[in-house]
Amino acid sequence: MRTKIKSKGFFLSVLLLAITIMSCGEEGKDSSENKLVASNANIPVTLEMEAELTSPPNVPRSVGRRKAKKLIVNMEVLEEEGEMADGVSYVYWTFGGSVPGSFIRTRVGDEVEFHLKNHPNNKLPHNIDLHAATGPGGGAASSFVAPGHETQFSFKVLSPGLYVYHCATAPVGMHIGNGMYGLILVEPEGGLPQVDKEYYIMQGDFYTSGENGDKGLQTFNMEKAIEEDADYVVFNGKVGSTTGDNAITAEVGDRVRLFVGNGGPNLVSSFHVIGEIFDVVRVEGGSMINENVQTTIIPSGGAAIVEFMVDVPGTYILVDHSIFRAFNKGALGMLKVTGEENKKIYSGTQKESVYQPEIKGDKADMAMNTKKVEKEAPLKNRAERIAAGKAVYAQTCFACHQANGQGVPNAFPPLAESDYLNADVDRAIGIVLNGNKGKITVNEKEYNGIMTPQNLNDEDTANVLTYVYDSWGNSKRDVTPDMVKKKRSSH
Repeated sequence: MRTKIKSKGFFLSVLLLAITIMSCGEEGKDSSENKLVASNANIPVTLEMEAELTSPPNVPRSVGRRKAKKLIVNMEVLEEEGEMADGVSYVYWTFGGSVPGSFIRTRVGDEVEFHLKNHPNNKLPHNIDLHAATGPGGGAASSFVAPGHETQFSFKVLSPGLYVYHCATAPVGMHIGNGMYGLILVEPEGGLPQVDKEYYIMQGDFYTSGENGDKGLQTFNMEKAIEEDADYVVFNGKVGSTTGDNAITAEVGDRVRLFVGNGGPNLVSSFHVIGEIFDVVRVEGGSMINENVQTTIIPSGGAAIVEFMVDVPGTYILVDHSIFRAFNKGALGMLKVTGEENKKIYSGTQKESVYQPEIKGDKADMAMNTKKVEKEAPLKNRAERIAAGKAVYAQTCFACHQANGQGVPNAFPPLAESDYLNADVDRAIGIVLNGNKGKITVNEKEYNGIMTPQNLNDEDTANVLTYVYDSWGNSKRDVTPDMVKKKRSSH
């Protein structure tokens, strides 16, 4: 009995010792972090300077090795109408006239003197919560400002990282949901390592009175926002903000750094660049570094810094890899890289040939029976053929060209009121049968993508094209199976 008690006492002593060591370790860690913050709080400032503020996708110059300063930030709140998508407008609430708001670049030890100005034409009061600021509401408690007024407060920048700022005036979700968010970068002493190109990308989800693609001025829909049923999920405030002529650019051999934020107000971003691997990810914009990352999670109200080298030319697509958001709701951007090809890294298409595997057994009988039925089936009247074509469209064409034929701006051309489509029905049949590569101009806008050949029989091809021509303001042209057969045989 004594032995057991002694044994229990021994183990209890070991446990207490372990807890004490762990406690001391954690205490030491906390103490070290507290000392660092206290040390940063005591960094002296020399002189003052006005902060350089930039609209996305641009960022201000690096702080480099400059000493800590009193940094004057002048930020104006503007409520103004802008373009959400082609033919779709929205009254954004903005910091600095852009969504996301102006990029702010600081360094550890700076004393930020913040001037928030609410334009007299605005209708609502606003404030600002900077996640980089230590103090009540991140500054929100000191910055509430009515239209036609200005407020001022100051904070010491203590911790390096990439931080979100946003409006925190009630209802907070509505202010954020109308575009009131942005990024503030706090560089460490000596600055971040130099790179060749830096860009500012920030995702946001929007909730509109109409459905995705509905034309005209849209307003904020609180019910959809509460249900997290976003109509648009976009980079930098609108569909196509960084595509086509607005794409960000680099040259082969450049090291690219993206400051990526997520304003929300609701959705988490799965940020990915198609065709690239992130050499470095500063996780959640902080000090932890991850390497060789394919996709990084960015929470609502969070950020990340990603870096990669571009080795071969081409167009790289930026997406939220919750992929329907990219191709159906707008979370899609482009990085266009120019320069010499490197066939060792990426060959491009080396060969293209027909693939027709041998069909055996029951599947062969089924295929033969299908062909027989197709051959013997009588031609449908036009209304039936249009209905059949609509079903084919929903299965084959919907993802790229969208439910109402509006396409995806700067990515997939519209079929609605399409001058390209209506000008040449024979060409349209050929594209469905054989695919298309290279630049085309549709309704005075250029598209440069790839459409693969569609594996449709003559009747399905005729039906879907008849449906498209009958819809969305097109020419009402009738396409018959014989027209498709003739085009197929001429190829």
